[in-house]
Amino acid sequence: MTDDARTRFLQKLEAAWRTQTLVKITLSQPLGAEIGLRNVYGRMVDLREGRRLSLVWRYATRDVTKNLPLDEVIGMLGKTLGSEWARAHLFTTTGDWQLRCDETGRGTLKAGRPAFVEVPPPEHDREKVVPLAVAEASWLQALGVTNANGEARPGMAPKLRQIQRFVELFGHLLKEAMLPEHAPVRIVDMGAGKGYLTFAVAEYFRSREVKAEIIGVEARAELVELTNRAAREHGFPDLKFVQGTIADFTPPDPLDILIALHACDTATDDALAQAVRAGAAFVLVAPCCHKEVRGHLQPPAVLREVLRHGILAEREAEIVTDGLRALLLEMHGYRATVFEFISPEETSKNLMIAAQRRQQPVDVAPLRGRWRALMDFYGLREQRLAKLLGE
Repeated sequence: MTDDARTRFLQKLEAAWRTQTLVKITLSQPLGAEIGLRNVYGRMVDLREGRRLSLVWRYATRDVTKNLPLDEVIGMLGKTLGSEWARAHLFTTTGDWQLRCDETGRGTLKAGRPAFVEVPPPEHDREKVVPLAVAEASWLQALGVTNANGEARPGMAPKLRQIQRFVELFGHLLKEAMLPEHAPVRIVDMGAGKGYLTFAVAEYFRSREVKAEIIGVEARAELVELTNRAAREHGFPDLKFVQGTIADFTPPDPLDILIALHACDTATDDALAQAVRAGAAFVLVAPCCHKEVRGHLQPPAVLREVLRHGILAEREAEIVTDGLRALLLEMHGYRATVFEFISPEETSKNLMIAAQRRQQPVDVAPLRGRWRALMDFYGLREQRLAKLLGE
């Protein structure tokens, strides 16, 4: 490798490894002829033989993982960057580095502010959540995701990866949630749509022989009919779908888990309010279409020069909205986390809020003071979740 940009990218990777500031590395835009290969994701892991970089080759219907020492990774990347991969992105706690290679293989390197402030623990996940057995999941075929051979239908490979990723993530997060001992577990999926993730949750519990009663709430009658038929025909007697809006639906009591993925704009707030009122032990939402705060944002003078640009104002409104939501959940008895649950190359709506109900109360006054200060800073008089929760 003689290209300076690619050389510097590998030097940054090696430095991050040595200083233990490496968060992750991704390779995208494959240039090779290998069918079905989409990207590669890598992170540090600790194994018996020492620290390794765990690289996952993501294909349309499967993942291939290799745990390699750094020198092998450097050698592999030296041969493939620019020839097999057009883009590479290095995330560290001190800065991010994005390599782009043109059709000749020559690269350009762009530095950016760090997207992450902490390095994830390097423990090797010996209790990895087993992804869906795609070939055996007949409901995926019924919903149009896979064909009779268990392969993703044309255009559905990203959706299948999202479903697989969600199951893995759901399992990890659920380990931290203090679910009640009673059975069955009661779950509501608000804005279920075609039911991809509702069925995935049902499959998760069924494969573990845990009884779960699951309700999917969806406003479109034709989708409710489709998903109920699929539930009947593919062996999910405790999974049902009902027609209705998120705001009008009353969750069962007690409610253990509430999910709302890509509920548009304030529908996410409606779902979060429902979860708080029902005392859900675990809440998982992926917000979408942040319109409410964008229309009322009155930034202080120091930010006006930045936020006069539409795209920057849009992103700021998204950040503020989800920050307020997490803070409001904290104020109402939850421990909340906001994180990226899937690569932005899959979807730009890739943030998720996870919240577990606290077992012990906390002093709400400081939290409420921080919420009020944040509202005042951006000139916001109201926000829907705050209004629904009586703030």
